[in-house]
Amino acid sequence: MVMFAVYASRIDRDQPLSGLELGERPAPEARPGWSAVDVRAASLNHHDLWSLRGVGLAEDKLPMILGCDAAGVDADGNEVVLHSVIGQTGHGVGPREPRSILTERYQGTFAEQVAVPTWNILPKPKELSFAEAACLPTAWLTAYRMLFTNAGVRPGDSVLVQGAGGGVATAAIVLGKAAGLRVFATSRDEAKRKRAVDLGAVEAVESGARLPQRVDAVIETVGAATWSHSVKSLRPGGTIVISGATSGDRPSHAELTRIFFLELKVVGSTMGTKEELEDLLSFCAATGVRPVIDEVLPLDRAREGFERLESGNQFGKIVLTNG
Repeated sequence: MVMFAVYASRIDRDQPLSGLELGERPAPEARPGWSAVDVRAASLNHHDLWSLRGVGLAEDKLPMILGCDAAGVDADGNEVVLHSVIGQTGHGVGPREPRSILTERYQGTFAEQVAVPTWNILPKPKELSFAEAACLPTAWLTAYRMLFTNAGVRPGDSVLVQGAGGGVATAAIVLGKAAGLRVFATSRDEAKRKRAVDLGAVEAVESGARLPQRVDAVIETVGAATWSHSVKSLRPGGTIVISGATSGDRPSHAELTRIFFLELKVVGSTMGTKEELEDLLSFCAATGVRPVIDEVLPLDRAREGFERLESGNQFGKIVLTNG
């Protein structure tokens, strides 16, 4: 059995899209403890671009179907959402296998079908479309964990979200607003700053600009380019939660003196748990919060989506659909 898929055929650190292929790949084979899902929608993440650069994806795993987010229909006809972290509990994998994100070890979601451990399959709330649900398991789950687990913020607290427009940053603005936080955002792009305010930020400023107040927490996914500003924007005792470094991971000023003198906390955050994804799905269903979708494309136009993601011009999530 073969199926249409979008996959990495080779690694190219400088021109990642040169290794992107669209074509036929083997359909998933049955294995104990795993289930196949017919993919209705899957969303792009920077993780997919990093994979094409060889970050987290070894050459001996190629060819690798890309994509770690999906919503679809299981063998029993149930509408479902996938949790993308494989091996969190050992379900479906060996007891000593470290956790991984889908596509680091196992074929991904940019295909007609994907197989995951049955434990990783959650019911899709009827209130969410397939496209909306497919946006949640990586970027939105990451933002949810950053805000509510690792930043430890409460309604009424203030948060700075760096780099409005990216998937995690956009999610953090929307979720923060819905949870009663005072959200500030930054972007180099005036149109993205306006969108951030439309989504609920009380103010959006140029990257590096002084905020009207010090904040309780910073949601940091940009990395080197915004690190110094993130540290300087915190109140004493505040927290930076970092889950990515799209501009690089080596800031010119680490701001160590400010960090220890003001007793700031720096917390790393990666993805989230299945339980947090369940909470996020319930939160969206109950509150009417919906993922911000930049563009929806059929799977056979995936290259356009990758090009848009690489350009950085998107605001919100890019979704690929089957059928």
